[in-house]
Parts: sequence; C-alpha cells; structure tokens
Amino acid sequence: MPNTLTETLTPTPQGIARAAHLLQDGALVALPTETVYGLGADARNGEAVAGIYAAKGRPSFNPLIVHLPDVETAKRYVEWTEQADRLAQAFWPGALTLVLPLKPDSGLSSLVTAGLPSLAVRVPAHPVMRQVLQALDGPVAAPSANPSGKISATTAAHVMAGLAGKIAAVIDDGACAVGVESTIVGLTGPRPALLRAGGVPGEALEATLGRELDIVDGAEIIAPGQLASHYAPGAAVRLNVGQATEGEVLLGFGQMDCDLNLSPSGDLTEAAANLFDHLHRLDATGQPIAVAPIPDHGLGRAINDRLTRAAAPR
Repeated sequence: MPNTLTETLTPTPQGIARAAHLLQDGALVALPTETVYGLGADARNGEAVAGIYAAKGRPSFNPLIVHLPDVETAKRYVEWTEQADRLAQAFWPGALTLVLPLKPDSGLSSLVTAGLPSLAVRVPAHPVMRQVLQALDGPVAAPSANPSGKISATTAAHVMAGLAGKIAAVIDDGACAVGVESTIVGLTGPRPALLRAGGVPGEALEATLGRELDIVDGAEIIAPGQLASHYAPGAAVRLNVGQATEGEVLLGFGQMDCDLNLSPSGDLTEAAANLFDHLHRLDATGQPIAVAPIPDHGLGRAINDRLTRAAAPR
C-alpha cells in the first residue's frame, strides 16, 4: 500500500524550500548527508526534537548531533577551542562531529543534549543538507533516519521502510557517498578522545592534532552512537567468519565466495559505502548473517565498530 503521510521530495529548489518550511513548522524531515540519511528537526523546538525520539523509539538519554552551516555558527552554541579549530579547518565540511562544552543560553532544546553540559556539532558536506540549513537559517538536530538500534539508512528507500507514516517528508537524493556515520571526537576533557569511529579515520585526526586520541570505553553515554547494541538487523550477526554455516548468508570482503560483497577488491572506502545497504538486503532474507573479517584500520575501524554493535546481545 503506498504511503500517504510521508512526502518524497526532490533535491530541487522547490523540494529544499518545502523541507525548510516543514522544519520551521516543527515537522520531521529525513535529509541526505554524505554519511547517512539524518532525521532532521529544528534543534530549537523542543516538541520537534521530542518527535525525533518518538519516531525512532530512541532512548531519551542518547544525545543528538546538531548540524550547522559553518564554523562561525557552531561558535554560537559551543565553547570553541584551539583543537576544535584545527580539526574543523582540516575536516569541515565533512564526516566529523565535535563534542564541546555547551554555551549557556544556547537556545537549543535540552532534549538535544539529553541534559548533558556538552553539545555534538557537525558541519556537513552534502550540498542538499547544506542548502536546507541555509534555507532554514537554524540548527538541525539529526540522528540517523531509522528506528533506534536498527540498520542505518543510506537511501531514501531505507528511510521509508523504517519511518514511513511517522515523519513528514524525505528528500530523495540517492545513496550516501560515505555510508557510515561521522567520527565523533570529544573535546570537553583535558585530552581529545575518540568517542565513535566513523567517516574520518582516526589516523588522519591524530596526524592533524599531532597526538594520539584517547579511547572512551562507552560505559557512560556522552555522545551519539555509543549504545552497545546498535545498527542491528532483525537476524543474528556472527563476525570474523571465513565461511557461512548452513542457513546463514555471508557478507564478504575481498576475493571470496559470498552472498554479498562489501568490496571484492578489498577497498575500505567502498566497503563503508556499501555496509548498511548490504545489511538491509541480507536482513530481508530473514536468515542469520555471517560477516567476513574486515581490516581494523582506516575506515575499517568504523565498519568494525558498527558490526560489533550490530552483533551485540539485544
């Protein structure tokens, strides 16, 4: 049955204007970014932000990333630092989120930060998302546009499969280029910390900062994407498998026999872009998913992070 509640918008001036109008009215709109599709709401509107948690079934203690058009706008909401400046100059616009102390009287809904004294901010690179931000002229809170804990959405079809009828609209601009969520770096403590591996490899961040990043164990939720069970298909997931057992489907990497291959050539960039789409496709079979080993460097760290959470006990 076709959905009659969620509009599918085109990435045209008319579609972007419609998306901005819906956001201004407090509605939820799924928006393409270079990482994954985000479920956007005006971050200043408490009822709209509450709608994100309701539509996704997201725990209210799990904070959101606020998307902004540029560094100068970010400085309105967070206490800026020299390290933030170095990272922003190198990787913004792009797949990097910075967690910084929240400025008092920021005007943002407290639901965005889940009551924490810090805020996760990102300047996205995707041209459609940037045009929506400019048309809205305001901050957009946008976690991944999928039911909480399930596989992230990298196409508009993924969004509709999980959220049709629960949100006002989605802008369909094809598949996301990066395919995994942003890397999150915490800058609220004495040393910079890697809070979530993602679209910018940790090695590149460390080279820019001239030091290693601390690794946070995730025991305390201080940034998005830190829940132990996350990005999960409906079926069980088994990792670091060379060959599937009877009844399993195999997600491969490199030259091997498998049901779907993240990258036959062993390219981690290609693998990251394919990860969530391939998980969606294998999950549709209803069979348990076995996953081949993925090298744990560069974007492989982000891929393995998502797979580990997808395979965690639920």
